[in-house]
Amino acid sequence: MAETKDYFAGRVAENYDESSAWMFAPAVVDPVVDFLAGLAGDGAALELAIGTGRIALPLRQRGVRVSGIDLSPDMIAQLRKKPGSEDIEVTIGDSASATVAGTFTVAYLVWNGIMNLTTQEAQVACFRNVARHLEPGGCFVIEVGLPDLQRLPRGETFRPFHVGSTHLGFDEYDVANQGLISHHYRLRDGTMTAASAPFRYVWPSELDLMAKLAGMQARERWSDWTRTPFTSESEKLVGVWEKTT
Repeated sequence: MAETKDYFAGRVAENYDESSAWMFAPAVVDPVVDFLAGLAGDGAALELAIGTGRIALPLRQRGVRVSGIDLSPDMIAQLRKKPGSEDIEVTIGDSASATVAGTFTVAYLVWNGIMNLTTQEAQVACFRNVARHLEPGGCFVIEVGLPDLQRLPRGETFRPFHVGSTHLGFDEYDVANQGLISHHYRLRDGTMTAASAPFRYVWPSELDLMAKLAGMQARERWSDWTRTPFTSESEKLVGVWEKTT
């Protein structure tokens, strides 16, 4: 049901922080942590796909108790090298089925993590798994990019999402099956490496229905972590769903 292949093993995990350095900048991280800390209040937070701790560690530094789930042991090994990680309990497993002890006032899955579950069944299971972990009134937060289909030339399936001096990124869409494959080409020490990973893109209304199936209701919908209004021109969704049952 859920995606079980670890696409972050080995060198991907070892180089993750370096290759994604811009994502760790305070200007990127701080608004996320502010948003989540406000929802967590005096309760605890659960991060799905916790990775190397980009969000979990600064959130823990704010005084929020944080637990995590991640499929990749190698990513967690990188997390464990960082100060403060000893305060974070992590379960190895996928977001659709792995469990953590306790209940939480907020759970979150950022940076397109919901798309790592490559079937609708697995994505629905993720919502239900989160609902089992949330306290009544607790919230599930998802950050996900919106499908760029309106900019896809007719008859074409590839679209670049990043073109830089050391990194090229292309998304290959499978519109009929609501899927895409992200292709990354990186130049490191004079050598070009290639890596690809599959995703299943989602629509905001689809996420609302998944939440309803899990006993949650839509609470907030934004274009970014600073609560910019969500419009037809938005390229990203930051959605919040509240547990009602």
